[in-house]
Amino acid sequence: MTLTLAVYGKGGIGKSTTSCNISTALAKRGKKVLQIGCDPKHDSTFTLTGFLIPTIIDTLQEQDFHYENIWPEDVIYKGYAGVDCVEAGGPPAGAGCGGYVVGETVKLLRELNAFDEYDVILFDVLGDVVCGGFAAPLNYAQYCLIVTDNGFDALFAANRIAASVREKARTHPLRLAGLIGNRTSKRDLIDKYIQRVPMPVLEILPLIEDIRVSRVKGQTLFEMADNDPSLDYVCNYYLNIADQLLALPEGVVPNDAQDRELFSLLSDFYLNPQAPKTQEEELDLMIV
Repeated sequence: MTLTLAVYGKGGIGKSTTSCNISTALAKRGKKVLQIGCDPKHDSTFTLTGFLIPTIIDTLQEQDFHYENIWPEDVIYKGYAGVDCVEAGGPPAGAGCGGYVVGETVKLLRELNAFDEYDVILFDVLGDVVCGGFAAPLNYAQYCLIVTDNGFDALFAANRIAASVREKARTHPLRLAGLIGNRTSKRDLIDKYIQRVPMPVLEILPLIEDIRVSRVKGQTLFEMADNDPSLDYVCNYYLNIADQLLALPEGVVPNDAQDRELFSLLSDFYLNPQAPKTQEEELDLMIV
């Protein structure tokens, strides 16, 4: 059975870099992996391939949507560690629907029998846009992964994504595998959030400059580590995530917080870091 993953998170959070390294980690564990970029920028797989590969939607348009004229090698490109890469592309700015593009991508890949050839398929999805269109990859995924940092904006986006998972889980066998903290030196707000909205934390990656550098270089951390073994410890973060996913975790259907409640929860915690953190502490304070 193919393991299908959908990776979401606030725009600019390092989601694509994280996705490429998770795909590589899964490949290092002996799995045949396909990563599908679902962003009009079509740069999800740049770290795996080192260049911007042609998109499926552009290829379909060139062939006037005659699927029979398209071969796997026209749209699937080989990346580092043998990870196969696809970029869905997107509609013109201000027109069209991202969900339609994702749907056409899945339709073409099924026509090519591509889904039958992989152990893992990973969808890397545009930013924090969770309209019906860009929530479409959740229709095909077993697990959603949310990339965040320890900031309010990223956790607000994570909460919106959690709401999308909850809605999709009503009609699809979808679960939230958990959060991945990226480039964060602290996790106090993350911990505060998951107290309110319980969900697993798969990994917390600290502030590591080489993670940012890898994106600029167009290389995964694993490829960089080939020439610099001192980076092996960074790769171990992604291998840990891969191992958890391959174990097929139970996951959760999250109950997201309301927007005003979340704002109050996180902003109060940030503005009053010394405030009592538990009901027991509040009672102790009242007794004193």
